[in-house]
Amino acid sequence: MLDVILQCIYLMLPVAFANMAPVIVKNIFNNLKVPIDFNRKINNKPIFGKNKTFRGLVFGIIFAVIIAFIQFIFYNNNILVDLAIIDYSNWLLIGFLMGFGAVFGDLIESFIKRRLDYGPGESFVPFDQIDFVIGALIFIYPLIVLSLNKIIIILLLSFVLHIMVNHIAFYSGIRKEKW
Repeated sequence: MLDVILQCIYLMLPVAFANMAPVIVKNIFNNLKVPIDFNRKINNKPIFGKNKTFRGLVFGIIFAVIIAFIQFIFYNNNILVDLAIIDYSNWLLIGFLMGFGAVFGDLIESFIKRRLDYGPGESFVPFDQIDFVIGALIFIYPLIVLSLNKIIIILLLSFVLHIMVNHIAFYSGIRKEKW
């Protein structure tokens, strides 16, 4: 069982980095700090909100592609091959789909939060913890078909690890919100 858990974590590394990218690059590339919704509203509510920017979109995808490329290098050099449950030969497409899917899942969740009058950074459990993973799993599905068992493990791990990482980031001053 531990092997399957580690394989699921390894598979989802591009998604995790895509999700962390906006926080990591928040103080650089300010010319990309343009809201994806261009501050437009639907029924006087932001579509996504000012925190969902092109910078997050671009760097989410870039981070996922870089991690998928590293996984490809490892795979080709028989490093951590036991953790790989896929062939990383198509690393660019894998990274792009995982990164874009993660950002897309987060955008959908933000859209729903705005409709329900949740503020930016306000907790929306369990969706804050798994939205990006669901998006990535949907987008990567044409390339990677996972068993229901692995999908459940990925969702549970994502929920727990997301809370842990965000609390660490909050208490270390990297994030303003625990979620």
